[in-house]
Order: sequence, then structure tokens, then C-alpha cells
Amino acid sequence: MADNQQPIVVKRIKKGGAGAHGGAWKLAYADFVTAMMAFFLLMWLLGSTTKGDLKGIADHFQSPLKLSMAGGPGTGSSNSPISGGGTDLTKSVGDAARGSYKEPRKLSEVKVIPAESKMAPGEAKKMTPELQDALDKRAQLEKAERVLLQDLKAKVEAVIEASPDFRQFKRQLLLDLTSEGLRIQIVDEQNRPMFDTSSAEMKPYTKAIVRAIGQVLNQVENKISISGHTDAAQYAGGSRGFSNWELSANRANASRRELIQGGMDERKIMRVVGLSSNIPLDRNDPYSPINRRITLIVMNKRTEEAIRQEGRDLDVDANAPLEPQPIVEGAKRELGVRSGLPLPVRK
Repeated sequence: MADNQQPIVVKRIKKGGAGAHGGAWKLAYADFVTAMMAFFLLMWLLGSTTKGDLKGIADHFQSPLKLSMAGGPGTGSSNSPISGGGTDLTKSVGDAARGSYKEPRKLSEVKVIPAESKMAPGEAKKMTPELQDALDKRAQLEKAERVLLQDLKAKVEAVIEASPDFRQFKRQLLLDLTSEGLRIQIVDEQNRPMFDTSSAEMKPYTKAIVRAIGQVLNQVENKISISGHTDAAQYAGGSRGFSNWELSANRANASRRELIQGGMDERKIMRVVGLSSNIPLDRNDPYSPINRRITLIVMNKRTEEAIRQEGRDLDVDANAPLEPQPIVEGAKRELGVRSGLPLPVRK
């Protein structure tokens, strides 16, 4: 019986120190270190970034989808990695280098040397000191305004030259200074129209160009005039139905809408007209694509005043001469004296 008994097994468990804790604290510590690194990196960037870059970043987050939705120049050689709605105030628009262009000056900042009077001796005798002062003042203001518009012209050219997307349309953008102000013409080219055929629907690249130009023009106080033009090709119904008059007017209004979409103050737009094919750019070929165009005019004060005169009731003497008034009348108007005729406008 004793041989059949099972042996007694005694298990002794040795108790050691407490087991190791989990690794959750390591993850929390790593997150803390990462957050501190990001915080100090942000502080360093804020301290080393210029005000213009900060303004561009702020503008980007205010309209982050502006570039993808509306199109426009990217960052290119910009020092900022952020593209989109923001505009860096320390450099020209698009890929232009910093400091490569000066911002347009205000009219009050332009200093003008008074020009010598070119009036005939007989007219000079009729001039009173007040009228002479008024003429001198007007001449100085007009010369200063011309300098301002020249600066604006250079700024628009810089915008077009800075963007590779816009540069290919350089031949279709005509800029010059006229008696009315700065004239910007966006013309058609063979196989590259600015609008859909017989429609006021703009091509995507036309919208981008008009919006970019609108942002530049919004930097000055001058009013804007928009006119639409077509070639001499007529619709089947002639002028009795939908004609080039309606088409040119619709295209001018489409340009107005895109300027406003680009950020231009709608109160700056003073006149929108459709001129059909009456003022061709190529008079030798009325069917030339270049005659299909949109004309934007940054008007000078003289032209703006002439347009305002069109809406006023003028007391014109029935016996008044039909010839244009002499320059003395312009000085009287400057002094607040009523004149019978508006200022001349380029036809």
C-alpha cells in the first residue's frame, strides 16, 4: 500500500519586485515634446517673417480656395510656401522679385514743376490772377495724374510679365495713355479668342486676366470705363434681333462682373457701354479678330468730369456759338463758375 501512494508536490512561488508599467507615458511625453517643438518653431517663424509675408498668410486663410477656384498666378519663385488667396505686399504680383516694382503713387505724393504758359499774348491780357492760378493748378494736377497713370501702366505690365500663364497673352493686351486716361485693351487673336463664339461667356484664362488687372486698378482712386467691341460680322437677323449691339454690351457687362469678382470696388465702375463694330481697331479689315475686344479706361479727372456733365441740365444760351469754348472757360469751371459746354472728350 505504501508503494502505491502518490508523491506530494509542493509549489513555492518566489515573489519579486513589481512588474514594469505600460508605455503610455512615453507616448504622452513624445506628444508634449513635439508640441513644444512646433510652438518654438512657430515663434521663430513669426519673429523672422516680414509683415508682407504675414499679411499674405492671413489673406490665404481668409480665402484658401481662391487660386484653385478662380485661377491665377502661383508662388513660383516666391519665398513663401503658401499659395492661394494671399498677396505678399513686399513684392510684385506673381513671380516678380521683391522690390522689383514700386507701388503706384497717390496723386498728392507726385510733385510737379509748373509749366510755362503757352497762351497767346492777347489771351494772357484777358486773364485775371484768379483764372491764371486756376489754370496753373489744373495743369499741375493733370501732369501729376499722368505720372500716376504711367506708374499704374507699369504695374499692370509687371503683373502680366510676372505670371507664365499671363505672359503668353501679352500680345493680346494693349496698354497706352490717351487723352481720357490709361487705356487697357484685351483683344482677340486668331485661334485664341477671349470669349466663346457669339457669346458673352468668358474663357477661363480671360477671367483670370481680368481679375488680376482689376486687383491692380483697385489701388488707385480713378473711375473705370468699360466698353465692348465686336467685328463687322453680322447675325442672320441683322440689327432687328439680337445683334452686335447686344453682344458688345453683354461682353462689357461680363467684364464688369469679373472685375468685381477679382476684388474691385463696384463703385469705381462709372460707365459700361457696348459699341458694336463702330470703332474698329483695324480699320483696313473690319472682320479682323483684333476688332473683337474689351476696353478698360482708367479715366483721368477731366474725362470723369465730362461724363458727369452729361447727366446735368445745362443752361445753354440759344445764341451761344457752336465753336468750342476757349481754355478760359475751363478755368472758370475750376473756380466754380458755370460753363455752357462740358470738357472735351476723345472721340
